[in-house]
Amino acid sequence: MWEEKDIKKILVSEDEIREKTKELGNKITEDYRNNPPLIVALLRGSVPFLAELIKHIDLDIQYDFMDVTSYAGTESTGEIKIIKDLDTPVKGKDVLVVEDIVDTGRTLKTVCGMFLHNGASSVKIVTLLDKPERRVSDVVPDYVGFTVGNEFVVGFGLDYNQRYRCLPYIGVLKDECYR
Repeated sequence: MWEEKDIKKILVSEDEIREKTKELGNKITEDYRNNPPLIVALLRGSVPFLAELIKHIDLDIQYDFMDVTSYAGTESTGEIKIIKDLDTPVKGKDVLVVEDIVDTGRTLKTVCGMFLHNGASSVKIVTLLDKPERRVSDVVPDYVGFTVGNEFVVGFGLDYNQRYRCLPYIGVLKDECYR
């Protein structure tokens, strides 16, 4: 594969992702058994994780998408831009936000605050990856697939300038690819 030459190491394999999303889906099913949530996926990175996760949630769920950005290259700009808002109202609903990675937490803090302001009953976060070392906002995901260190990761939805999203695993990008 052309992309693999740019990967320093594989952090999380395709099989590990599948097993972890199954665990998360089972836990979410238990926790929301009596009141299925509105699942909100943040585009674009969360799409592979969402697709795998919903296979393992045994509830009649609804899902919607938001397109929110705060990155340029490898760095968070700190400026949150909403490119596409939800089509589904959140008022009175339990909302479960699906994210590929929680990094600084700025985007999620803004998005979760918006949902609560708009009348959501509750807002929780499920993330494939958590990078607590980089956190600048007081955001703590409720469901975490894997905790990773401060390395630039790509694959399974995560990108560098829109590349590497389709890798079936999570890998660390070689420094020379982005410096």
